Amino acid sequence: MSDADVTDSSYHVTADELRQFIERYERLDQEKKDIAEAQKEVMAEAKGRGYDTKVMRKVIALRKRDKNDLAEEEAMLEMYMEALGMT
Repeated sequence: MSDADVTDSSYHVTADELRQFIERYERLDQEKKDIAEAQKEVMAEAKGRGYDTKVMRKVIALRKRDKNDLAEEEAMLEMYMEALGMT
């Protein structure tokens, strides 16, 4: 086997691997779009049932956060509101 054959073979393997990475990424991108569409449908259904989707999104965001960070932020908010006479 000549050096040219080895180089050509290595190039072919690298090209195949690159193609696989790109195709995997493209499949994931499509799945992400499908999931986003499904989430929109869930919110549309909730809105149709009378739920406030803006508040629901806030609840979802809060549920993602660390409980300690959230508690600290709530304590600071309460302190600031108290300092401004808002409570």
